[in-house]
Amino acid sequence: MSIKKQFIKTKPVCKVTFSVEAKEANQVSVIGDFNDWKVEEGALSKLKNGTFKGSFDLTKDSAYEFKYVIDGTYVNEPEADSFKWNDFAGAENGVLVV
Repeated sequence: MSIKKQFIKTKPVCKVTFSVEAKEANQVSVIGDFNDWKVEEGALSKLKNGTFKGSFDLTKDSAYEFKYVIDGTYVNEPEADSFKWNDFAGAENGVLVV
């Protein structure tokens, strides 16, 4: 799993690319504050090598809670900028700062 941030100089956004190695998975999504936690809006595309990948333009100078959903299982990104407890989920969410 990894996160790549690319700041756009001409816009107040950061292009964030999420990559998840999940060769056996059928569906992987990234859900969070930036897409109202909707699995279908955070669907990642599966590449030939088994990695799921997707990019999203997120507003700069913000922090977002997020998780991956891999075949229905919620998973945190180990490379998240930090982690925050979420009472609704009863678990920690990853935090992405852009």
